[in-house]
Formats: sequence, structure tokens, C-alpha cells
Amino acid sequence: MSTLSLKGICKRFPGVVALDNVNFSVGSGEVVALIGENGAGKSTLMKILGGVYQPDGGNLDIDGKPVVIRSVADATRHRIGFVHQELNNLDNLDVGANLFLGREPRYGGPLMLVDRGRIVRESKPFLERLGLRIDPRTPLRQLSLAQQQMVEIAKALSQNAQYLILDEPTSSLTLAETDKLLATVKELRKQDVGIVYITHRLGEIIQIADRVVALRDGKNAGYLSREQISHDNMVRLMVGRELKNFYVAGKGTAEQSQARLSVQGLVTRANPLHVVSFDVRAGEILGFAGLVGAGRSEVAQALFGVDPPLAGRILIDGNPLDARSARSVINAGLYLVPEDRRRTGLLTELTIRENITLPALWRYSVAAMIQRRQENTVSSRFVQMLRVKTPTLETKARNLSGGNQQKVVLAKWLSLDPKVLIVDEPTRGIDVGAKAEVYRLLRDLADRGVAIIVISSDMEEVLGISDRIAVMHEGTISGFLDRPEFSEEAVMNLAVGKKQSAGAAA
Repeated sequence: MSTLSLKGICKRFPGVVALDNVNFSVGSGEVVALIGENGAGKSTLMKILGGVYQPDGGNLDIDGKPVVIRSVADATRHRIGFVHQELNNLDNLDVGANLFLGREPRYGGPLMLVDRGRIVRESKPFLERLGLRIDPRTPLRQLSLAQQQMVEIAKALSQNAQYLILDEPTSSLTLAETDKLLATVKELRKQDVGIVYITHRLGEIIQIADRVVALRDGKNAGYLSREQISHDNMVRLMVGRELKNFYVAGKGTAEQSQARLSVQGLVTRANPLHVVSFDVRAGEILGFAGLVGAGRSEVAQALFGVDPPLAGRILIDGNPLDARSARSVINAGLYLVPEDRRRTGLLTELTIRENITLPALWRYSVAAMIQRRQENTVSSRFVQMLRVKTPTLETKARNLSGGNQQKVVLAKWLSLDPKVLIVDEPTRGIDVGAKAEVYRLLRDLADRGVAIIVISSDMEEVLGISDRIAVMHEGTISGFLDRPEFSEEAVMNLAVGKKQSAGAAA
């Protein structure tokens, strides 16, 4: 069996030691899960393996022979493929062009013409190997996110990859798409591909991993054999302690409170033939569940004024809300933490401090002059509260890990004392320790009277954090569930359009 090993790897960045004497290995035909909290060093270690970074110390060898990887091209030559969490594809090109991007077969001598026919022929075996029955000439933008993910894997395999690094491969996939990808991983293992699997979804690791390697604060935190892999053991290695009260129950006072947010006859542009109505009480967490495309995010965007509704009334504390602009919505105290943190949640070229204080600069200004000390005080408080791992408040948002970027988006709105908070996929890409902190923070906000809507594709999350659940199907709410009625089966029945039994919450 071929083996890829990293021994005593060290890596430093200004103000931080990212990796400190880390050891890691993966063999062909083996799935090794790499786990750790955000900022533990997982991505840095894999970027060293993928040729993006060079280590400050340590060695890398393949089958006992030392190798040096100074670039991505070097990694490819050593048969190492990397599928990043943020897909590096070009959706204006077709599938085959993406597979052979930068190494297109040519003909015509000095004319260097791209051999399109050869690209189509040579793409098909790699797509079929992953169960993708699609024409290589299909524009990439026509594929689902899961299919685009598969194309990235096919691209790595087309480069003769013996080792494949999958970084959060299911973070944006549906349950069915996730099952398909996990089946692909199992099939690649049978084909003697060594796979490094990085994810915060511990259930996936239990399904497919042969071994687990945990990092904590840039150091090896422990290892688990196949027989030792369990949710509790992985959590213990990652955070150094057991997480008790992962989901925090509400105090039960929301049932007696008035509706803080009332939505009556809302019609969104995405679903103009359907009407959505619901209330969220002060102190309540209302979970929104449903299949992809059910219209949950579209409702959130309509409420926030990003995509103003076609019809309907929105009330906060009985006062009408003008949802024709996000500014008027913000002024009324309703805030949205969006699903896509990089595109719509952050200005990645700005610092952490600037992102947190940007929505309400007037709060930090005197005579039109921004008071940096006040900005620092508020930003520092929320960075500490959410445990954002950063050497300084002046670190640019683009330099943070995905989970820490999500925390900054949360901090931005939490600093404004919301009346209503909508969080769309609040813990996507966040580690298990940070998830517990976010859940506790949301519960604390609810206990202080904030009305909270949580939109999530994570069934366990919706069932764990919600006081009530609204389930959407094809643009409308198919039913509500009170906590005594919570179950995966009840949610899925409503999500696929089955009628709710008599007596269910409305």
C-alpha cells in the first residue's frame, strides 16, 4: 500500500503559530478524516500538502522517499488532488473544459488549437467513474452544486490523483446529494485512492472514515481507529472537553408573549402564486425546514428587503414594516445573517473591525469622525464572545477560515441589539465547539426577547434548537410543529407535501 506522510510539520504566520510539529499520514485505499475546530490548522496542513504553502519545518515523503512540494503543479506531479470547499471552477465553460483547464490537448502545430473532440472523449471515463452520466459539452452552470462538486473530483482524477483531499465537500449539498457523494468516496476507496476527508459533520465521518486525526491549536490532539470513532470521542479530541447541553432549551416564556414579528399574506417574487403567513413571538426560535428550493431563503430575503415582496403585510411589535429597502428594515430592528457569507455577508477586503461596525457607523461617529477606540471596544467584545480565532481585529476577513468568517457575520448583527434576527444556515462550515456557542448565543438572545428565525438544512439542528418548526413545501408553509410533535419523520412528511394531522400547531 502506498503511503503519504507528513512528519513534524511547522508553519508560522505573522503573530501566530499555525502548525507545531504536526504528524499526519494517509494510505492508498484509505479514508482518513481530519477534524478540529476552526483555526486548528486543518486547512493550513492541507495547503502545505497541496503546494499552496511551504512548511517552515518538517518533512513530507511518499512511500518513504522524501519529496518537496513547492507549488500546486508539484502536488499534481506527485498525484495529489485538492477539492476546495469554495469550488474553483468556471461556470461559463463546459464540463470538459473545466476538467482540462490549463492542460488542454492541442493540435495544429504552431497554431496550438484546442482539441475539443479529444477533451470530450477523454472526459467521459472520469465522469462515468463517478457515476456522472452527463455530456462533457454541457455548460457547467446547468449542473447542480453536487454535480459541480463531482466535476472537481473528476478533474483531480483526470490528473491521475492517487491521493485526494476533500475540504468540506458536503457543506452546500442536500441530504440526497450528500449520500451520493459519500457513496462516491466509498467507491474511490475501493479503487485504491487515498482520501483525506475534512468536515464538521461528524455523522459523515462515522459512516466512511477508516481513521480520524484531530488537530487542536495547531498540534496533534489525538487519533481514533475505526472501532473508536464516535461522536463523543471526536468532540473530546477537538475541544478538549465534553460538550454538555449542546442544544439549550428555552425558558418556556415565549408561549405567553405577543407576536414580535407578524407576516400576513406574504408573496415573494420567487413564488408569486403562493402565500406565506406566520408569527414569531418575542423570545421564540422558529425553525424553518424544507427541501432545497422550497422557498425558505426567498422568504428571508423578502422580509429583509433584498428582494421586496409582491404583496403582504409585515409587522414588528404591531407596527407596519416597509420591506421595500434593506435600510428601512435595518432601522426597524430586523436583521438577516445570509446563507452565503462570502458573497453577501462580508466585505472580505475589509478588516474584522470594519465588518462588525459597518452597518451602524453612525454609532461610532462624532462630528462625522469615526471613533476607532469605540469601534475596537465593541468589535473586541464580540470577537471574544464568539471566539473568533484571529491575531488582531485588523486582520482582513478574507484571511479567516470559513467558520470564523461566519462568526464575524453574526457579530456584525448581534452588535446592533436586534428585535428580529433571521439566520440562514447559521452553522454551515462551523466546528462542533463553535456550533454549541452559536446555539447558546441564539438562545440567550431569545431569552432577552429577540424573535429568531433559523433556516437550516441540518435536520438535527432544526430539531434541536427550535421552539416551533415551520416546514415549507413548494413556496408555501405546509405546516407547523410544536416541540412535542418534533421528529424527522414529521418534518419530512410536511417537506414533501403530505397533509398535517389534525390538531397540529398553526
